[in-house]
Amino acid sequence: MADVVTQMAATGGKSLRQRQNATHIGIFLTLILLWELGALMGWLDPLFFPAPSAILTSFWRIYFAQGNIWYHLYVSLGLVFAGFTAGSILGIGLGAVVGMNGLVRRFLQPYVIVLEATPRIAVAPLLIAALGFGATSKIAIIMLVCFFAPFINTLSGVINVDRDRMELMRSLGASKLQVLRKLVLPEAVPVIMAGERLALTSALSGVLVAEFIQRDQGIGTLILTYTRNLNMASAFACILTLTLIGFLIFKGMEKLDHHIAYWKNEAGLRRVGAKRAQAWATAQRGQSNA
Repeated sequence: MADVVTQMAATGGKSLRQRQNATHIGIFLTLILLWELGALMGWLDPLFFPAPSAILTSFWRIYFAQGNIWYHLYVSLGLVFAGFTAGSILGIGLGAVVGMNGLVRRFLQPYVIVLEATPRIAVAPLLIAALGFGATSKIAIIMLVCFFAPFINTLSGVINVDRDRMELMRSLGASKLQVLRKLVLPEAVPVIMAGERLALTSALSGVLVAEFIQRDQGIGTLILTYTRNLNMASAFACILTLTLIGFLIFKGMEKLDHHIAYWKNEAGLRRVGAKRAQAWATAQRGQSNA
């Protein structure tokens, strides 16, 4: 009986999701149709709002006919992941150190908050002046953009760890490294992953800031070139490309979060439980055969 109820609930949930997806698709197609109609009737200025059909034509041109976007995407995404990796390592590492040490937290946290309050676009020219034009200064700008979310989330996760369990581990003689590995990080992982999602999507904004300033290569430079030449359809195609990449990155990080912090969701617990049960059964069969 319980299995039947569970199956009916799963079927109902799936049907609800399908209806919601159909509604979203219908709204999206309606907006696109109204946009196209407005452009054809002259209600929208094609210089600022090119028709969706013109944007689709530009997609074909920049991806297949000319193929000039591929190199710029390769450059931009390489910078995004390099800056994200550096910012995440620095943010998570510093957040863990500050969270575990009250003295360091008291002296260092205000400076980090002041750094976050400073507009990135104001700091970017200073980084370029210090590091010169090129990939190094761009990665530094992206790292600065990506640093704060992992830092704050890691700090919050470390501070909010169960104090009774921490005191128990310390009373049993656990070192700070063991407490960090066995207690703090496992409890803080979901919060840290939330910061990582924000950091990776923010990295796209960081690479645009860096490329808008340097204007040598990358998707940001391509957008500036198209807008300067009043080729707004191609500029929209580049912007929509970044929108799609940002959406895929966010959803991918959600999947990674569910996989890493499996104990925070029922599906993850079932998946890991099934794997462990299978491994235990395999081990038992091996012992029986021996």
